[in-house]
This record gives sequence, structure tokens and C-alpha cells, in this order.
Amino acid sequence: MFRYGGTDEEPQLKLKIKNLNQNIVCILCAGYFIDATTITECLHTFCKSCIVKYLQMSKQCPMCNIKIHETQPLINLRPDRTMQDVVYGLVPNLFESEERRKRDFYRARGLDKVQSKVQQKSFSGKLDPSGGHFYRNDEQVSLCLEKYRYQIVGEHEGAYTCTVLQKRYIRCSVRACVSHLQKLLVKKLAIPDRMEINLYCDDHILYEDEPMKYVWLAHWQGKAAPMVLHYQVESSKSAADKNG
Repeated sequence: MFRYGGTDEEPQLKLKIKNLNQNIVCILCAGYFIDATTITECLHTFCKSCIVKYLQMSKQCPMCNIKIHETQPLINLRPDRTMQDVVYGLVPNLFESEERRKRDFYRARGLDKVQSKVQQKSFSGKLDPSGGHFYRNDEQVSLCLEKYRYQIVGEHEGAYTCTVLQKRYIRCSVRACVSHLQKLLVKKLAIPDRMEINLYCDDHILYEDEPMKYVWLAHWQGKAAPMVLHYQVESSKSAADKNG
């Protein structure tokens, strides 16, 4: 059951997801869209892997049979990120399941460390987006890194006063994890080893393995860009006591 809207004047609209399946299910695999990809000639949408595999044998749309391209049908495919965001927002736990499946796939083939290195390279260390444009194949997210308004480290010996970033804005891959931002902040703020840094979105603490796509879907969907993340520095002992 999907619920939309709802105010004092207007009743909340409730829809069964199965009633929307014709708009969010790929006809080639009968599953919900993953990496939704649209044919520019007819605007029909499929999973990326499904349509790419299909076009190895045919040059026509599997829904309307329109010819996509005489010799190179793949050039008329475009990622449909709006549709993918709609699917992830409608179907509970679909994004988390897909991310878990990808991690298991890479881990089983010993590629998880390679993927981690690639994600880390998505941070250039430059927090000012005005220095140039970034062109990458993966989806990007705009972030604003703010000091947490309740910066309470504790009155014990070794308390640390957190500074404020001079350049607060950053763009990164939606696949980048919270841990990558933590490492970046540690470097930029010169956080000593005895301290550690936590990140929050909309007052929810974020876990190290959460990708930015999940954070946006869970805590920022429907709000204006950039997504605001707050950072808080505390001693490792305080963090351990809190988590314990």
C-alpha cells in the first residue's frame, strides 16, 4: 500500500502498488525497473540490462516494434533517473535489496575492494563546485556539509572543539557511502585520531555503509537540493559508550 499526500483539507490518497505495476514493471523480466532506461524514439522504459540484452538480437522496441536505429540501437537509450527514483520510492526495500545484491555479486568475485577504490576516487578533495563541471556516467548528488547545531563532545579530558568548513558544498556519486564522507571530513577538518565524526541527515544518524542514494530516499526525498548533512565530532570513547 502506497500513501500519498494528505492535509487537513485533503484526504490522504492510498494506492495499491499492484495497481501501478503496468507503469513500473519491466515487460522483459517481469520485475520492477532496475537502472530504468528509456528508448528515446518511443519513450518506452525497461531495465537497462534487459533492454541491452534484447537489442543484441533485435533493433526494434519490444513493446511497439518501432525501429530504434538502423545499425546502432544502443545510442538511442537514455537512463531514466526520474522513473527509477519513483520506483524506489514506491516499492519498499527495493533499493536496499538491489544494493545488497550488487555487494554480494562483487564480493563473490573479489571485486568489492576495487569498487571501494573507485568510489573513493569520486572525491577530488575540492569542496567548491564552482571550480568546474563534472561529467560522470553515474548519477551525482549535491550535498551541503554543516556543523551539527548540538555540538556536545563532553566535559571529560581531551574534549575537542569542531571547526566549520569554509567550503561546505560537494558533489559526489550517489553510490558513495557515509564512510567516504567521514574520511573526507577527517582530512579537511584535521580531526585527531582520538576523535571520530558522525553524520546526520534530518536529525537521523547515518551508518557508515549507507550510500547517498539510500540517505536521499530515506531522509530527503521531496526536499530541495542540496541535501544537508550535519557533522558532529566526539571522542571515540563517547561514541563507543553511545553505541554500546
